[in-house]
Amino acid sequence: MLVITLLLAGCALNQVTGRKQLNLVSESEMQMMAVDQYGAFLSEHKVLSPGNNQSAAMVTRVGSRIAKAVTAYYTSQGMGSILEGYSWQFSTIDEKEVVNAWCMPGGKVAVYTGLLPVTQNETALAIVMGHEIAHAIAKHGNERMSQAMVQQLGGVALQVALAQQPQQTQELFLMSYGIGSTVGAMLPWSRQQETEADQYGLIFAAMAGYDPREAIPFWERMSAAGGESPPEFLSTHPSDNTRMRKLRQFMPEALTYYKP
Repeated sequence: MLVITLLLAGCALNQVTGRKQLNLVSESEMQMMAVDQYGAFLSEHKVLSPGNNQSAAMVTRVGSRIAKAVTAYYTSQGMGSILEGYSWQFSTIDEKEVVNAWCMPGGKVAVYTGLLPVTQNETALAIVMGHEIAHAIAKHGNERMSQAMVQQLGGVALQVALAQQPQQTQELFLMSYGIGSTVGAMLPWSRQQETEADQYGLIFAAMAGYDPREAIPFWERMSAAGGESPPEFLSTHPSDNTRMRKLRQFMPEALTYYKP
């Protein structure tokens, strides 16, 4: 009965997607956790400088353009408050064996160098970063963490969870954003979450001046890169015919925002 009450109380209408989500943790709390976990993550990994590394410079350039597009999009929709507390940061992680990228609440983004041979070009990188940023803005990680907290911690408040089981709570946070190289496990995005991230990610990339049609060949390359041992990115982002069909459905809308 308690779990049912928590589920009902924690459901809220998402302004971005228009559907109800389970969010047991406030956005401000998620952003505070992101600052701590992002800082800890960067201290434990080799981060390339955009000042003397072309790949890092590209990641920063793409991220900055998408962040500007995201701000313009939500401001035009009268929903600029959604980005309250965002302090964008884009980091390139020098790990060639890791094919992954993610975005924490508040705009804390990481791209691994192992992803770049699959993206192959700046436009495809924009598709990935737009997609990951869309996950964060649509509060998908919050939704996944809330579901995991109900299942594993009984749905207690974040402060209680951190006080009583800090390690488990932090691991749930990291798993919720696909940071599997840190905790060794990941929570997959649901089909609905993936569809939402694809739709809005295409719009963000297009508004940033990148051709959204590059999404099709990129996801085809990502799928082909899977083989018997799929990269981490595919553990949370399934690539299949359904995705391709949806992307083609979203393309006309995205192209209305594309100004080469």
